Amino acid sequence: MDALNETYRNIFEPQLLEEIREVGQLKEYKAGETLMEIGNYIRSMPLLLSGAIKILRDDEEGEELLLYYLERGETCSVTMACCMGQTKSEIRAITETDARMVMVPVQKMEEWMAKYNGWRSYVFESYHNRLNELLHTVDSIAFKKLDQRLVEYLRKKSEVTKDNSIHSTHQEIAHDLHTSRVVVSRLLKKLEKLKKLKLHRNHIQLLEL
Repeated sequence: MDALNETYRNIFEPQLLEEIREVGQLKEYKAGETLMEIGNYIRSMPLLLSGAIKILRDDEEGEELLLYYLERGETCSVTMACCMGQTKSEIRAITETDARMVMVPVQKMEEWMAKYNGWRSYVFESYHNRLNELLHTVDSIAFKKLDQRLVEYLRKKSEVTKDNSIHSTHQEIAHDLHTSRVVVSRLLKKLEKLKKLKLHRNHIQLLEL
């Protein structure tokens, strides 16, 4: 797994990388595939080699809310917590783009925490980064207007996909932002009038967001 070494060699010890090669499974997924579902037990943890994954949570009515994205070199701390506690998943993970990852067995997590400083630091940093992103999401919902949240959402989506064209329907964007399609369409048209973006039949082209 050359990609594993390239992505994690500055994070993990050589011995740990060798163990990951021995026990990890290389997986490839197309954009839009569900990797993890709410209510399922988690048997392995992903180490992302390429692509992007979006992490979502459902409210009491079953409506989705986008929590954060995972990118190359990252993993999901919520997944870690479920693995360590042997509890059911409270999040849904869907590939935003085509993605490659190494799936690490749950049983190795505690062993590596005691054995490798690199793994321990990686786990703690992952928790820290995801907590900051969750706090940012909470702040956005509580304190920012929807048009500001939409602009941030489009910027982040463009960043993780490395594409200035957003290939999502208005309904999909509404789901991620926990609002209605009508409101999203109205705000997108407003941004188009301000020459911030251009609406096309099958995609949204970002201009000066």
